[in-house]
Amino acid sequence: MVVPAVCGGTHMTKTVILGVIGSDAHVVGITILEQALEAAGFDVVNLGVQTSQEEFIEAASANDAEAVLVSSLYGHAKQDCEGFHQRIADSDLDVTTYIGGNLAVGQDDFEETRKFFRELGFDRVFNSETDPEDAIEALRADLDMRSTESEQESQTVSA
Repeated sequence: MVVPAVCGGTHMTKTVILGVIGSDAHVVGITILEQALEAAGFDVVNLGVQTSQEEFIEAASANDAEAVLVSSLYGHAKQDCEGFHQRIADSDLDVTTYIGGNLAVGQDDFEETRKFFRELGFDRVFNSETDPEDAIEALRADLDMRSTESEQESQTVSA
């Protein structure tokens, strides 16, 4: 059972912005991720495909988002993400940023790709084989969405 963060009996919903950056038109992955995030209790703003950096930033600002999740499967994320974190800083946004997918054409060593995107400023970098539950678990940790022990015990369901 997936349990959203609870504080004083009220749900603390975290808003995440989700989209496919640049000229990429691959929609299946973000659709699956959107459904998984919503099932996990997140408020998801899905910008869809072919999303510009500015659209991510405007949506994060307009929705007071805690996280921006960028997807790219066509292999040109390096070019599409140049300057992205500078734009975020210029907009005075305090958001956690993730990127995932097939991020580089001819990607042989994903650790090199991960290092590149971490240096660009992304908090986490995932390959195209990442299970949505792994990303959700990381997001909960990064956004410090922990239930208290007593809340977890009261919501335990036996199989």
